[in-house]
Parts: sequence; structure tokens; C-alpha cells
Amino acid sequence: MTPSPSCSLPLRHDTVQLAHGGGGRLMRELIEQVFAAAFDNPVLAARHDSAVVPVEAARLAMTTDSYVVDPLFFPGGDIGKLAVVGTVNDLCMAGAEPAYLTAGFVLEEGLPIDHLVRIVRSMADACLESGVSIVTGDTKVVDRGRGHGVYVNTAGVGWLRDGIDVRPSRIRPGDAVLLSGDVGRHGVAVMSVRAGLELGTDLESDCAPLAGPVRALIDAGVDVHCLRDLTRGGLASALAELCLDAGVDVEIDEASVPVHDAVRGAAELLGLDPLYIANEGRMVVIVARDDADRALQLLRGCPVSSGSVAIGGVSEKRRALGLVSARGAFGGLRPLALQSGEQLPRIC
Repeated sequence: MTPSPSCSLPLRHDTVQLAHGGGGRLMRELIEQVFAAAFDNPVLAARHDSAVVPVEAARLAMTTDSYVVDPLFFPGGDIGKLAVVGTVNDLCMAGAEPAYLTAGFVLEEGLPIDHLVRIVRSMADACLESGVSIVTGDTKVVDRGRGHGVYVNTAGVGWLRDGIDVRPSRIRPGDAVLLSGDVGRHGVAVMSVRAGLELGTDLESDCAPLAGPVRALIDAGVDVHCLRDLTRGGLASALAELCLDAGVDVEIDEASVPVHDAVRGAAELLGLDPLYIANEGRMVVIVARDDADRALQLLRGCPVSSGSVAIGGVSEKRRALGLVSARGAFGGLRPLALQSGEQLPRIC
């Protein structure tokens, strides 16, 4: 799909006005001039209540998510880019090739039109980068003070090739745990704007699609056992969930986990552990140990995962519940357990 060219939107208002009942001329202008123009593709152009798409594979991967990030714009991205990338990456974590997205928008009355245009064009750019199309959607307007500007819901569909089986139950003792890059940049980028922190650096969110490195692994025939993107709760929570689901333990070398200096400093100020801070362009890759070196080489060949490292391994379950342990510089182990929601700030 191709993003729309710049245009002077001939809308009659510079903010979103309440369209009672969801219809009317203003709502049609908004849909045609903002959404349809940015997301233009043959399927969407049918202007029907449902998108009709060809099914090219016997197995489909499907996912959905809602995005309520505060602030709407942050270094390295915005709610629009986040909505596309987050859903694309969820499909990739199943080993799927992302293809189609839906997009639902809840707009607050009074949202500046230029903010909406910026968000929608950011989504179009993210779709282009990810190789997907938004083929259907919905728009609703709520009263002023009830919507925090804009909320976005996206759903995604992707194809699974024959023989691809990527899921937690395939994790085995002896597997290697690989990490696709430094951690915590997305969460710190969002929280620093929210808290008014001056980091003294151009640190940006890691928000990016992971389709490229996942495709590289699958194209090369690497038997990927499991993938997990490191969103809310970060690396530690993702690994803890996998341990619980797979009935195994994981031990990582904490010194091998890359953390940007600005992230480490901000985490200290905010009283957070970098291993629990969210990411939107990072994943763990779990493969058989014999495949680890080849997988790392493939991951490092993709820009978004060029900083990939091996951080640990999987062992037999030694306790009643699966557990992640981080080995420190002096050899001691500390447990990395799931934390409560209050300890994990909402950043998506």
C-alpha cells in the first residue's frame, strides 16, 4: 500500500466534532479524507461492511489488541505506529506472515484534526514498512472528556506456512534463549515524556516491526521453538510467562542483557528494573542450542535485530512453578517473577 500524498484537508473544522449516531456528512468527510486516503488499497476501496480477502494458506494466525497510550506522541513513535507494529509483531510471534489489519478508532470530541492526520499517516507508514494493508475499520466519536483524544483497536490476520510450529509448549530443556537487542527503550521514551524527564539524550522508542528477522529465521529453515515479543512487563515478565506455560526454568546472565545508559539512568530515577520495562521492537527467540549460532547470525543481519545476543538457556523445572533466574556479576541468582499491574506502568 502507498501512503497518501500531502494534502490540505478541506474539512470544515480543525477539531473532531461530535457526530451523533455515528453518521452524517462530517463523519463521511473524516473517513474519506483522513482514513481512506491514507490506507488506500483495492480491498478497502470496495467501501463495504466487510473486507473480502483471498485465503492463500490453509492456516491463519489472528490477533487483536487495543491501544490507549499516554501521551499520544512520544520519541520514536505515536499511538498509530504502536497500533500497527504491536499487532504485526503478535502475528510474527506465531511464525506467521502478517497480511491484513483492521483498525477501529474511538475519537474524543475536540481532538485536533492535525493530530488525527499525523496518527493515521504514521499508521500508513508503519503498514508500508511491515508489508500489511488495513482493509476495514470503524470510527466512533465520544463526548469531550471521555476518550483521552483517541483510542485505537487493531486486529490482524497472517498466513502460516506448512510445518511452522512456534509455541511455548515446544520449549525444551537445553534450548538457547536469544534476545534481539537492548531492552527498555520504549517504556522509558513514553514514561520520560509523561513524567517530564530530561534524559540529556536523543533516546527513542524501539517501536518497530519484527517481520524481517522472523522471516529470515524461517526462510533459513531454523527450527524456532518459541518467539515472544517483550511488551508490557518487559523481558522478565515475558520469560516468566513462558516458564509457567512451558513448565520449565530459564536462567539468564544479567550482564549479557544490553541496556542503554539513558534507560538505566531513567530506571533508577523512576525506581524501575530495566528487565521489566516494556519494549515494542524486541523479542526473545528460543531455539535448540545447536541452532543458536546460526540464528544469531541471521538475526544480526536484520537492522531491527542487529544487536542480538545469547542471554541464557532453558533447564528442567526445578520448582513447583516455572521460574526465571538472573545471574549477577558476582555469581548470585535473583528470581524474576511476574509483578503486579501496579508495578508495571501502562505504556501501550
